[in-house]
Amino acid sequence: MKRIVFFVVLTSLGLSSCSSDMEVSPGNRTTMEVDDVFDAGEVIQGEFVTAKFKVTNTGDYPLVIADVKVGCKCTLAEKPEEPIAPGKSGMIMAQVDTDNAQVGPLEKTISIVSNADPAVKPLKIKAIVKRK
Repeated sequence: MKRIVFFVVLTSLGLSSCSSDMEVSPGNRTTMEVDDVFDAGEVIQGEFVTAKFKVTNTGDYPLVIADVKVGCKCTLAEKPEEPIAPGKSGMIMAQVDTDNAQVGPLEKTISIVSNADPAVKPLKIKAIVKRK
């Protein structure tokens, strides 16, 4: 319960400091469209897989992406810092280091945490890792 209160307070503070013209309220739920899977195809072990996920706000309120959680330390992710207006799009970038990956199929998950419904949306990054 404390985590939820902390998240709401933190979101409220963060949103109140936004410099955009959009009216943002932490209680406003919206919807988004995003492809669930990024398939990088074949990569050589040691390469970085760079995944780009286009996120479109399909709802009536600004889409606020609070966090993008990664599943392991070999994956990094970046999110849009500003709210995404209704009808507009933004990009989530993720990068997977395959240096320590096993040869064969690779699947990593990142999760978008936002004011969309559902609040947590998992996305997959897939590749086939080939030997160096």
